[in-house]
Amino acid sequence: MIGYVTLGTNDLPRAAAFYDALLGEIGAKRFMEGERFIAWAVSPTQPSLGVIKPYDGKAATVGNGTMVALLVDSKDKVDRLHAKALSLGGTDEGPAGPRGDGFYAGYFRDLDGNKLNVFCFG
Repeated sequence: MIGYVTLGTNDLPRAAAFYDALLGEIGAKRFMEGERFIAWAVSPTQPSLGVIKPYDGKAATVGNGTMVALLVDSKDKVDRLHAKALSLGGTDEGPAGPRGDGFYAGYFRDLDGNKLNVFCFG
């Protein structure tokens, strides 16, 4: 149902470097970009994640209660992606680990303060 999600940024080159390295860990590559945005996907037919400078010209801000969740297929990938986000300057919002029946996740914020998690089932 989700086609794509965009996260606001105030520094597109910095955000691009963060997400190139982070999403490259799970095989995602840039598939669309323009002067104000960049989008990454594993496949153009799968949901994508983008960063964008707001079109209204105002500063990008973090949505309270907003979070983007990245699905991977193993706990090892959850651990790796969470650690990668932190090594790239992201901040920890909850270490990778079990979060209930069969749900394993790690939470972090990107360089602009957007909250994400990486998770798997099983």
